[in-house]
Amino acid sequence: GNDQTISYKTGGTYTMKASFDYVPEMAKSELYLDFKIKKGKKEYTIPSVKIADGVIATSELPTVNSANAAYAPDAFQRIIKQAKEAQIMFLIQQANLRASELKSDSLKAFHKQVVTVAGDTKNYKLNNIEISAYASPDGGVELNTTLAENRQNNTEKYMNQQLKKGKIETEVDAKYTAQDWDGFQELVSKSNIQDKDLILRVLSMYSDPEQRETEIKNISSVYKTLADEILPQLRRARLTANYDVIGRSDEEINAAFDTDAKVLSNDELLYAATLTNDNARKEAIYKKTVELYPNDFRAYNNLGMMAYANGDLATAENYFKQAASKNANAAEVNTNLGLIELTKGNVANAETYLSKSTGANTANEALGNLYIKQGQYDRAVQAFGDTKTNSAALAQILAKDYNKAKSTLSAVKNPDAYTNYLMAVVGARTNNADLVKSSMDKVKQQDAALAAKAQNDREFAKYANEVK
Repeated sequence: GNDQTISYKTGGTYTMKASFDYVPEMAKSELYLDFKIKKGKKEYTIPSVKIADGVIATSELPTVNSANAAYAPDAFQRIIKQAKEAQIMFLIQQANLRASELKSDSLKAFHKQVVTVAGDTKNYKLNNIEISAYASPDGGVELNTTLAENRQNNTEKYMNQQLKKGKIETEVDAKYTAQDWDGFQELVSKSNIQDKDLILRVLSMYSDPEQRETEIKNISSVYKTLADEILPQLRRARLTANYDVIGRSDEEINAAFDTDAKVLSNDELLYAATLTNDNARKEAIYKKTVELYPNDFRAYNNLGMMAYANGDLATAENYFKQAASKNANAAEVNTNLGLIELTKGNVANAETYLSKSTGANTANEALGNLYIKQGQYDRAVQAFGDTKTNSAALAQILAKDYNKAKSTLSAVKNPDAYTNYLMAVVGARTNNADLVKSSMDKVKQQDAALAAKAQNDREFAKYANEVK
């Protein structure tokens, strides 16, 4: 036939590949090769050859069950930077403040906000007022420098008078720009005027202000439009009040939750959950958030995260699916649904979810668990990084980095039976009988069923006394 031929005299080697789906019973098993030889019409039987005792299935340990599910964070900020702006417009080649400008709705709203901020020191902090005065880029540098400086001085004087009148103390920072070419370029680029691309090209070709002005004036077809529509908008002084909006303190947020949670925003509620280590209170806060803000996926996700940490995978999955119904694209939700699929052994489904996990705080850890299931152990180690979990240690064991695995297991925050079981595996693989025994003694105290499993685990074939 066409199969490989082995020389009768010199012999040779033959490689046969086969794979079988793992079942737990294989842990205590024997693997034999049976042979059937045919020569012509005759058949010959060769005695079966035993080639292995049991199957080492350490990679199948369910360490993903103790993985860290992704947390959906709040966006609460106690201090929020805000700014209120207004503009005072000037006529061409003038720097005086016109009464019509000082009575504008924009300036009235500006002063009203400054008064409000300065008068409510509990909820606001007025940082400063900035004045930026400008001249349009027509008319020459010397003229515009004087003009812009005068506009700055007049506006600053006016602002100081208003602050004094209102008994408001704050810094006034003033500056001027003699020729506002940046503002000119921005307005032209946003306009629909004829030949605007030609004007913008002139700005990119020439840096000298006088050359720019000359070249633009030479475009006679549009200069009148510029003079009527663009340049007047650049003759201005911009006033900016910079202030902080001060939110509730931690104490106020906690008190509000206890008395009337409805006054809190969804982000304040989610933040409140971070202020306690009491899981019962944390859960109550998330449930109240779901009640008050049912369309926010984050509270559902975080309730699922808590259930996952408690080993209640069914409840966790239910919450994660509710979160997905609110935001199916959220990285945290996809990370957590990926973990759920891994606990079920559905690797393909997990991979689909985890392809959308970028940005979640435990995305790399979840990917590490995926890579373990795919047999990509070195890649798993890289994904876990410095994570101190059972799964991270499992990846290191499978990649044969036993020192690192031992260090990781020693640093697991809440070691469980699988933490100690893996430590026993490290002991067995490094010929440390004492470590095997001390670790298995802990497993027996934590999980009798897992300890019994060790009796048939080929990892401990040489350590029957230490694991019994």
